[in-house]
Amino acid sequence: MSKIAMIFAGQGSQAVGMGKDFYENSKLAREMFEKAGDRIGVDFKEIIFQENEKLGQTAYTQPAILLVQMIAYKLFKAECSDIKVEFFLGHSLGEFSALCATGAIDYVDAVELVHKRGALMQEACDTIDAGMMAIVGLDDASVEKICSDAQADGKKVWPANYNQDGQLVVAGMKSDLVSLEQTFKDAGAKRALLLNMSVASHCDILAPAQAPLAELMEKYITDNFEAPVISNVTTKPYATKAEAVQLLKDQLVKPVKYKQSIQAIAPEVDMAIEFGNGVVLKGLNRRIAKELKTLNISDMASLEKVKEEICS
Repeated sequence: MSKIAMIFAGQGSQAVGMGKDFYENSKLAREMFEKAGDRIGVDFKEIIFQENEKLGQTAYTQPAILLVQMIAYKLFKAECSDIKVEFFLGHSLGEFSALCATGAIDYVDAVELVHKRGALMQEACDTIDAGMMAIVGLDDASVEKICSDAQADGKKVWPANYNQDGQLVVAGMKSDLVSLEQTFKDAGAKRALLLNMSVASHCDILAPAQAPLAELMEKYITDNFEAPVISNVTTKPYATKAEAVQLLKDQLVKPVKYKQSIQAIAPEVDMAIEFGNGVVLKGLNRRIAKELKTLNISDMASLEKVKEEICS
């Protein structure tokens, strides 16, 4: 039997209309939309299926992404219940979906948790002009040195997302990021692109959100782990509530080591399955570990395709 990792993307993977095929064709999906919406007092159909401002607001983006990912995962498990999972892994927000999938938190509780996580992140950045910038075509060490040199000059910039070789996202004060754009390019970056983000994820700016998030996680996370989750912070597996609370608290201010996590698990699994909208992680995996086959489930057709390939 294949050794499989279940993987979940983070913020930025959202799109208007995601999950609509599930909603229209699955009673379970409709029930999950309703229960999740009732918990935080919103209509997810309006937020996700119609053009609106909320899907771009981090407090709603996060629960919307998690909801669609968990619908995809639960529909898959209903069809392929005997599949053994080696690891669960998420990119940033996706680590909370990984916790749901392994059984450590109920999806409705997780919807509320990440809704509040998004609000806490936004609150930490509300009074400052925070942002994120994608650095393309430059090696990690060069990006790290530019950031550390900038910090020595009093600037607030940090490596935030290690996505693949030649793609590292940095976070911090928007004005400081903009001031370094030419520095990155002079060092050899093909692009230094300011992202459409109103928060600075995975850096010291989010420190005020750590304690309140940890308090919420203590309330909702349990010790029920079907299989270990790979930490964004350490790239190592964990399988207890205490570790989850500490590592996800740390994750707010530490970089997401997605590239390193895939490199760590690739020799130990035969394939990965990405759940939820799009193929963001499938694309990254292709460039991080070519030998790691990655499938995706984003609608009923892709669910059927994966089911035929691995569940028969």
